[in-house]
Amino acid sequence: MKLPRRNFLHLAAGAAALPAVSRIARAQAYPSRPVRIIDGFAPGGGADIMARLMGQWLSERLGQQFIIENRPGADSNMAAEAVVRAAPDGYTLFLLTLPNAVNATLYKLNFNIIADMAPIAGIMHVPNIMAVNPSVPVKTVPEFVAHAKANAGKINMGSAGIGSSNHISGELFKMMAGVDLVHVPYRGGAPAMTDLISGQVQVMFISVAQSIEYVRANKLRALAVSSATRLDTLPDIPTIGETVPGYETVFWGGIAAPKATPPEIIETLNREINAAFADANMKARLGDLGGMALAGSPADFGTLIATETEKWAKVIRAANIKAE
Repeated sequence: MKLPRRNFLHLAAGAAALPAVSRIARAQAYPSRPVRIIDGFAPGGGADIMARLMGQWLSERLGQQFIIENRPGADSNMAAEAVVRAAPDGYTLFLLTLPNAVNATLYKLNFNIIADMAPIAGIMHVPNIMAVNPSVPVKTVPEFVAHAKANAGKINMGSAGIGSSNHISGELFKMMAGVDLVHVPYRGGAPAMTDLISGQVQVMFISVAQSIEYVRANKLRALAVSSATRLDTLPDIPTIGETVPGYETVFWGGIAAPKATPPEIIETLNREINAAFADANMKARLGDLGGMALAGSPADFGTLIATETEKWAKVIRAANIKAE
């Protein structure tokens, strides 16, 4: 039976609208059950606290539990691969951080965080403090550079392990400042910090949250911060870049999902995550971690991931860093 033209056009328009209506309905229904955020680090660290703060926020905003599931191991690679292989339905998310960008070059992986992950939103970035044991006879970065050049190969630089934020921050400093420091990797930040305080290692690039209390207690001496600009909370401490132009490193983290996750779900999560940065209580809690909000679109977070992956690939190759 041939339909009148007007009826045909009406039906065709209705059919064309069905996918859009379906997407809207799906977004409005999401989430209809608990959501997992896979975290590749052990409970209690800075990354884990970041994930739990945002998980709590999303739970309150979206009416379903966002459960943090810790899967430490292989520098977060096991957790990342589990998410890449998960169903792209918005119910398995990933805390994607700086180490994942580093690991893309440091390890031979069965996945690619850029090709196989859908960026959703950044959460925050946290600069390091370049700190020395008080026995080191320097108070500024220029003095440290001169001291290191006069004692080439004699100054120990601690880190939480090969490929850690501490390590790569130090390697970038070595390359850009032209100094020879001996890298001493530990199995975690706590033992490295203990040896820095006792003087077994002389310098370390440590997150603000981990180091600030020791600086205030004069157990460590802060020479500079690793961010591009000075911190509002530490306005008297210069940046490393004021001595070593172009130097910048920060630990960052955000939320990602399996690649084919529906865009309307990504948009919902991005909107709610960004809403957190307008909340005074959430901003204060991020500030307590020494961090600054990393607001933006999914594309903004994707650009950060790609840029950081390329940046650290160059450092890893130039410094000939090998995985343990």
